[in-house]
Amino acid sequence: MNPPPLWTPSPERVETTRMAGLFSRFGVDDYPALHRVSVEEPDRFWAARWDECGMVGDPGERVLQPGSDMFDARFFPDARLSVVEHVVRHTGPEPAIVAVDEQGTRTISWDDLAVEVGAMAAALTADGVRAGDRVVVWLPNGIEAVVAMLGAAAIGAVFSSTSPDFGSAGVLDRFGQIEPKVLFAVDGYDYGGKRFDRRDVKAEIVAGLPTLARTVTVGGAADDPEDEYDAYLAPHRGSPVPVERRPFDHPWYVLFSSGTTGKPKCIVHATGRVLLQHMKEHRFHSDLSAGDRLLYVTTCGWMMWNWLVSGLTSGVTIVCVDGNVVHPSPSRLWDLVDEHGVDFLGVGAKYLDALANADYSPREHHDLTSLRTIASTGSPLSPERFAWVYDEVKPDVHLASISGGTDLCGCFVLGDPTSPVHAGEIQRPALGMAVDVWSDDGAPQPVGVRGELVCTRPFPSQPLEFWDDPDDRRYRAAYFERFPGVWHHGDFASWTDHEGVVIHGRSDTTLNPGGIRIGTAEIYRVVEGLDGIAEALVFAQETQDDDVRIVLLVVLDAGVMLDDGLRSQIASAVRSGCSPRHVPRLIVAVDELPRTRSGKLVELAVGDVVNGREVRNTEALSNPDALWAIRDHPELAP
Repeated sequence: MNPPPLWTPSPERVETTRMAGLFSRFGVDDYPALHRVSVEEPDRFWAARWDECGMVGDPGERVLQPGSDMFDARFFPDARLSVVEHVVRHTGPEPAIVAVDEQGTRTISWDDLAVEVGAMAAALTADGVRAGDRVVVWLPNGIEAVVAMLGAAAIGAVFSSTSPDFGSAGVLDRFGQIEPKVLFAVDGYDYGGKRFDRRDVKAEIVAGLPTLARTVTVGGAADDPEDEYDAYLAPHRGSPVPVERRPFDHPWYVLFSSGTTGKPKCIVHATGRVLLQHMKEHRFHSDLSAGDRLLYVTTCGWMMWNWLVSGLTSGVTIVCVDGNVVHPSPSRLWDLVDEHGVDFLGVGAKYLDALANADYSPREHHDLTSLRTIASTGSPLSPERFAWVYDEVKPDVHLASISGGTDLCGCFVLGDPTSPVHAGEIQRPALGMAVDVWSDDGAPQPVGVRGELVCTRPFPSQPLEFWDDPDDRRYRAAYFERFPGVWHHGDFASWTDHEGVVIHGRSDTTLNPGGIRIGTAEIYRVVEGLDGIAEALVFAQETQDDDVRIVLLVVLDAGVMLDDGLRSQIASAVRSGCSPRHVPRLIVAVDELPRTRSGKLVELAVGDVVNGREVRNTEALSNPDALWAIRDHPELAP
């Protein structure tokens, strides 16, 4: 018997959602029926999304122009719009952005944001930036980064961003490929109560980008005072915001893959494609409205920052938080929720794990009245952590585990505010996304059977292109080679009895001992629930008999030792919680686990380094020394 849902929205709450309004519009009774309409009648569905998302501009006559395959299809091929027009149509003295860092809080109103964006557009134009040129930022998550993004978009320039914890090699691996004309950068940043001086790194970045016509310093002193941020904008304040409407497929920004297996892919996303997808996700799946407050914990180096900023187009106030969200205590983020009346809070799954492991209960210390939705992404959220949220955060909250990626700058599977939440499950496939789970030979899988997450029909936020990929060879190979003509996303997934989805980890990190395919997420779920284990990483080590053995790396709580008793406990828990095939052949204690700068564990890089393969871009890691320590660990000798 299936356990009952952890949360079911009240009928009164359901009736107030925009999603319920779609049921009436399309003549359906529930989400599964609406989803079927959204994928089977794309012209009807996406035309309605243009209207009901409040898109501004000319949609043109055609909604979907079919191609020879998914790759060639085009949405709204005749449409013209301006991303920035969607932001500056919202006016008034209320905050558009609340920016919080470890030094304090700043706000900027809708009216003042328009002033700053107009000044930024004029300043960039004065520097010779034209449509198609690149503007990049190496900045904390704050007002200046948002203004630079919108100012660039206003004149049709292509934007890209990363965070100041990236070193020069990582920044140059990214920005060096797209040859920017203007860079916005800081001299340093604050994290965990410490100041990190980045002047030398900034100098290396500038020296490595010969195409720069200008480097603007934010929050510090420049060699030329005119290159300081306020001075750069001052002569242009009062300039109107350009709202030239450009094609639906005009490039907006470049996102980068993590780059842990080579130089990062430069993924170009288009204005209308991403805007329509984000507005659908914000307004319907997240049930956000003008005046609501959206906080997603992110840096400028993760696609969730771009998703956060898009909230402005729906009149949503965005709360940009920089610094360590558990400094000086675990209460920091929840203090901000109460102080700023946050309606929607987004965090990484690992953040919730850290709070639970620290025995911190937000509901014991905070009011959280404003909080309607908590979103979790970055890695699969375990069933135990779902239950923890309802026990220790808020019993009446919509917990939306979501999953998608940089590749589409959006979600394939995510929340539905009209449906129950079941432990360990992502509620629904996203509207308009023909998501399925396939076997290796391309057969749809039934409920409970694991396979590859695919999308079988076109969707708006497919990337426009990869940078410097004129014949689209790398683009096609990345998504359409595994199953010709069908988007292969690289997640290992399964359907549930409730028409939801479980993500079992990345399919390129699934384990295959003895020919049996095992998802890493299910092992994490068991192991990280054990007392004494702070976090874990699983990978496959190649053996001399051409097989692999499952290796479990664990970081232990202070004072805990990995002895035979704990090893036996881990093995027993994995055997009963998963299966005998899941039990690690080797369990090793390490001081820390390597992760990307956005906080994701790097199973592939660990597998590569232990198996003697080159790890080509350690600059993408926040703590590469942890990788070398694992490589040299005596218990992992071949």
